[in-house]
Amino acid sequence: MNSASSMNLKFMQELESSPEFACLRPLFGWLHSYFRTCPDFLKPCIFYLSIFPRDHSIRRRRLVRRWIAEGYARDTDKMFAEESGEQFFCGLLDLSIIMQKPHSVTTAFSDRRMTLCQVNSFVREYIISRQMEENLVFELGSSCTLTSQRTGRHLIIMESWDRDIIVFESIDFSRLRSLTVFGEWRSFFISDRMRLLRVLDLEDASGLKDEDLKQMMKLLCRLKYLSLRRCTEICRLPNSLGCSRQLETLDVRHTSIATMPTTITKLKKLQYLRASTTKPTEEQPIPDAAGTTKPTKKQPTPHTSVSWTSSLFSRRRQLECVEVPTGIERMTALLTIGVVNVDSARGRAILKEFRKLTQLHKLGVSGISKNNSKDFCVAISSHAHLESLSVRLKDNQDCLYVTPDGYLPPQNLQSFKLYGLADKFPEWINQLDNLRKLVLEMTILTEDQPRSAVDSGILKYLFYVSLPSSFLMQLRCYETVKVLEISCSSSLDVTFGSQALHNLELLKVSCCSGSGSVMKFSGLEKLSEYELKEVQIKGSHDDKLKKDVEEQLARHQKKPVLKME
Repeated sequence: MNSASSMNLKFMQELESSPEFACLRPLFGWLHSYFRTCPDFLKPCIFYLSIFPRDHSIRRRRLVRRWIAEGYARDTDKMFAEESGEQFFCGLLDLSIIMQKPHSVTTAFSDRRMTLCQVNSFVREYIISRQMEENLVFELGSSCTLTSQRTGRHLIIMESWDRDIIVFESIDFSRLRSLTVFGEWRSFFISDRMRLLRVLDLEDASGLKDEDLKQMMKLLCRLKYLSLRRCTEICRLPNSLGCSRQLETLDVRHTSIATMPTTITKLKKLQYLRASTTKPTEEQPIPDAAGTTKPTKKQPTPHTSVSWTSSLFSRRRQLECVEVPTGIERMTALLTIGVVNVDSARGRAILKEFRKLTQLHKLGVSGISKNNSKDFCVAISSHAHLESLSVRLKDNQDCLYVTPDGYLPPQNLQSFKLYGLADKFPEWINQLDNLRKLVLEMTILTEDQPRSAVDSGILKYLFYVSLPSSFLMQLRCYETVKVLEISCSSSLDVTFGSQALHNLELLKVSCCSGSGSVMKFSGLEKLSEYELKEVQIKGSHDDKLKKDVEEQLARHQKKPVLKME
């Protein structure tokens, strides 16, 4: 090998041909054999993975929706294209072509439900070495020059590229189907020669303006996938969006868009609409209308994931919703929509229109109150396909406690997130036999409520629990919990008994009040003797606490890892 740079540029060629790596030839033989015998429908999905940089975190939903836009996953007589895409994802996961992000110590949330993955680095380099022969993907990166490859179906603009307009204008866009930008956006990235573009993925791109978006909508009428996720300078969608009649996926989450244009109702093929105006925080996840998907393989035991948070944390977690125009009832292809503000002048009309969107799988709404709660219950009761529901109540009104006569909640609901409760649980939660994940945010939270919830049958199978700042776990409870998260605002005192949390794998503790907080743990050495892998503590730099926890974990049979941030 001449140098590290030549190794990076011709990584696979070096490994395959150099005598120094002769021991790897059986592995390459297996790879060659696999790709020859791999089902034709799966090959494009595999080659597509090279679009993402090495070690890049890829959202599962982003990947699946892109596959659909490219035509790799299609509707069939037996399943939706999204379900086919999920099966493809699981297949690549089984083959270790994509993997769960490292440093994830728990399998509590099934791999088939994981939201983030990354491409196996070795397989990625192999894919790149093969796809170059067919000019499938071409990349504008740090080493790109006028002599580099200048044609292909999928263009990637890397953050490291110097944004050279001369190089860009020399590219042949006649076959271009997708454009993905990492890093800074420049207005010259859109060309009238991109008439066949199907996928425009600008997730996390910086510098994108409303004027840039207007230009895109004028030139790119055949788009099927548009993501502006976390493009925070985008404030509005142009009316010309309605001309993109082929659009199937629109992701404008974490932008500054507060209102959808009236022309959006012209998008009869739109299946996936995600919108919000707030960035997520690292410590607290944002309510997610599409946080789960129907598993493609039957799980042996139904588990329910549960989160409890106080009013202090609810302010940090709140997701700003968007307003949609009346007429969305005509968008009958919608499978996912959220988060929609129904606390507006046309809110009740929007709720009535939801009744006609019978194919919905995932729905997120905000602003449910005593004035519209019955309309909301009626709107969702007929949704046989609804699997994920996220609801934020207005002003902590316990308006879902009383429902219309004869009300039956969606029976296929698997994920239910209810934010802004005061002090009462909706009793009809007990009727959700297929529920796997439950998030309840209450503003008045007492120490006995988690226990009483279990006793009442609301939380028959727990999987994930977040508790208030002081709690005693002594009885035989929470036996299926694998992740325990404890959030505190001032002090924390938790005692673990030997009969609780037998299957816990990860303990996460976070405190947001800074150096003035006091944390105390007892019984860690007894906690989940055969399963506990890691303890994470955020927000405390107390050496005494660290020493105390380390001593307890040293007495633990599994010797769990301690991480303090």
